Amino acid sequence: MILMEDRVLDRVRAWKPFRLLVVGDFMLDQALAGDAERLSPDAPVPVLAVRDPLATTDTAGGAGNVAVFAAAIGGTVECVGVVGDDHEGRLLRKTLENGKCGTEGLIIDPTRPTTTKRSLIGRAQHRHPQKMFRIDVESREPLAVSIQAKLLDEISKRLNSCDVVCIEDYTKGVCTPALCAKLIELCRSKKIPVLVDPAAINDYSRYRGATVITPNRSEAEKATGRTIDPANVVAASREMASEMLKTLALDAVVITLDRYGAVLEVSGSPSIHLPTIVRQVYDVAGAGDMVLAVLAGAVANGMPWPEAVTLANIAAGMEVEVFGVRAFSIAEIQAQLIRIAHASMGKIRSREDLLVEIAAHRSAGRTIVMTNGCFDVLHAGHVGYLREAKSLGDILVVGVNCDAQVRSLKGSDRPIYCETDRAELLGELTSVDYITIFEEPTATELLRAVIPDVYVKGGDYESKEITESGVVKELGIKLSLVAHRPGLSTTSVVDRVRAQFVNGGNVSAS
Repeated sequence: MILMEDRVLDRVRAWKPFRLLVVGDFMLDQALAGDAERLSPDAPVPVLAVRDPLATTDTAGGAGNVAVFAAAIGGTVECVGVVGDDHEGRLLRKTLENGKCGTEGLIIDPTRPTTTKRSLIGRAQHRHPQKMFRIDVESREPLAVSIQAKLLDEISKRLNSCDVVCIEDYTKGVCTPALCAKLIELCRSKKIPVLVDPAAINDYSRYRGATVITPNRSEAEKATGRTIDPANVVAASREMASEMLKTLALDAVVITLDRYGAVLEVSGSPSIHLPTIVRQVYDVAGAGDMVLAVLAGAVANGMPWPEAVTLANIAAGMEVEVFGVRAFSIAEIQAQLIRIAHASMGKIRSREDLLVEIAAHRSAGRTIVMTNGCFDVLHAGHVGYLREAKSLGDILVVGVNCDAQVRSLKGSDRPIYCETDRAELLGELTSVDYITIFEEPTATELLRAVIPDVYVKGGDYESKEITESGVVKELGIKLSLVAHRPGLSTTSVVDRVRAQFVNGGNVSAS
């Protein structure tokens, strides 16, 4: 039986770029950070001590999150919405453009401000930062008919060059019933999927005819007028999903349920409950936007609904583990999938999967160290050697010679342990992050594939004796020789054990 995560991983390995149009409420998120270590003497409120007056950070929010997240996973993204004729509107355009999103479809509406969320972020006693207060500058008035007409014109210009459309509704006046209805009608006529992250409103009729909607639990309760019994979350969510599917003429409904995962209802199929991995939740900001962005990419890539929702759920789980919002690359999401799918394998990776995870670590700025060897009969010399190798960077990759190459190097009576056993034993060392078995006579091709920052060999080698020294120099990899511990080698251990059987004496520790 193939696990869901394995099926998703196979699909992600074939991931291709896609074209996305995002329509909705684009916002500017601003954060001012400082230390909150005392209360004000004139009121029972914390004081935010801003050490750097220029510490404000500007990021895209709302529909902007969806756009930037989608661009990070390979989307060519066009944005259609409104901004005010103000400084914040110009900042928002800049943040979107820095996220590689097209902004020509953002219309200036001089009658309203750019929707802006200003958060004060405090940190006490050097602990994790926390939001202390938020100031919202916005208008919730529906767009003027003339502005709606301009938006529809911008949408029409771009529909023929997109694979999928996302509607991100935060009830800031952009996603009016008239605009949503016309957009969905246009997309239906062109067979373009429409994905909707709905607002927290009572009436979802404006989304009628869309491909899929993705409410969270509380939004679904509000839209259906139901209240979920905490003891019956999944079953009640199935009923709500079924109701929305029928009344809104949708192809699918996805209700996200936090730690309970998600419920998927697809027209003509039984509903599915897709559980999630329990995570340490740090900040839920951006999780729903991540679901929509990844789901859009998955739909554009032709993923079946269960696999698409599973992928989106995993990406959203990554989002809640970081403070604020962060755009993850498809390589980082794929690396997370590999860790989940291969959890039973511990640290052992195929070369293909290893390269995906190494790319994710490298994009996060981590230093990659690599070494290789037979590691047949693991002993204290190996443990000390690998501990010292790990100290030279952040991630240690160990290449293990396959059985055939060990026989070629050590003789027909070796290895003592087969390659999978040797790899499994190495995986129990805290210093080792990844193990991969290679079949080539030398580690040259593995080095070319991984391109580590540091390549480590034992101090019993001279650099000129190292077979891989040529490729190390060619690729600009730093070579490090770790001190050798005399008397500690697999060959000496094996010889002493054999002597024990021949002579009937005790095996010496020296």
